[in-house]
Amino acid sequence: MTKQRSPGRCPGCRGVSRRRFLTQAACAGLVATASGLLQFSCTPAEPKALQSESSAEQAQPKTQDSAHTLPTAEGSWTPTAGRKGKLPEGANHVRIGDIGTFTFDAAEIQAVRDDIFQPGHYAMFDVLKHLHEKGNIRLESHFDESADTYIIDAINGKAGWWYEAYYSAGWREDNVFRMDMYPYKNGTVLRLYQEREKRLDSIYRAFREEVSRLRRNGDQVILPELEIRSPAAQRIFKNVQVTPHDVRTDLLRPGTVTALDALLSLQDQSQVSNILLTWYEQIGPADPVDSYWVSRIDDDEAVGGCGFVYETGPRAFPGFSGSHIHLPSDVRVTRSPEYALWFWICLGRGR
Repeated sequence: MTKQRSPGRCPGCRGVSRRRFLTQAACAGLVATASGLLQFSCTPAEPKALQSESSAEQAQPKTQDSAHTLPTAEGSWTPTAGRKGKLPEGANHVRIGDIGTFTFDAAEIQAVRDDIFQPGHYAMFDVLKHLHEKGNIRLESHFDESADTYIIDAINGKAGWWYEAYYSAGWREDNVFRMDMYPYKNGTVLRLYQEREKRLDSIYRAFREEVSRLRRNGDQVILPELEIRSPAAQRIFKNVQVTPHDVRTDLLRPGTVTALDALLSLQDQSQVSNILLTWYEQIGPADPVDSYWVSRIDDDEAVGGCGFVYETGPRAFPGFSGSHIHLPSDVRVTRSPEYALWFWICLGRGR
């Protein structure tokens, strides 16, 4: 069932000014365009101004091939040229509060969630597990089936840990995402800090509500609400049945449901006619990227600094309070989120 109404206030702007929202969206990395990418250069302390169009044109992203229009000529909603993300390797670092900064060999780590990750790929949590096995830290943790995640009980006897993570050329952001499902890549900044008990309780409660909803639906992901906001209209889809499309079997096990699958699954209800995915291996200083970006939904195609961004998760943590994180949708594992938003923003002058 869908409902349409004219677009209103930007949904991702809840709790922040429009200027700050646009700046953060840009500084996550980038917004794909039909001819390449508008690139922003920012630091957490003071974002810099938008580069000139000539500068953006000079810093073209490296791509491995052209964009993929879905469905394919054969009617498939999976790109035919299976792209592969690079395996983590070399010396990487993690900061754990006042305990210290630790260096590790990224190629040595194995995923504790081998139900999710393919060999050679792993999550942020696995870095801590590896350091514990090496004797660098003393990690106490347990798997909470009701939340479907590993929970850190203590590190070196201290409790109350949460994390922040962002990829190459990114910057700090709040997240409400399971640490054992967040893929690690080279160039990742990973920090552990001690969070307020009230916020941690709220995060784990949101996870448990997801799992409870999933169980009530017979382990079928039913997304209560998915919105697509484009220049023409706002489309609202209720109770979207989400099925895996296995777009990233290089990194994720077949059958793993991602944020991108929610969008692709709209075709199962004949609500979306076509989607354009573009693979980027590098974008300006962001290296590696190694993900598909959504460049078009139906007739709305990214161009001239305008395009789609997304968020998904629990409604208790909308926008930049935790659900809007710059984790590409094709590798963002989902269990049973409360909502998803794909919305249109325009960046730059005179647009």
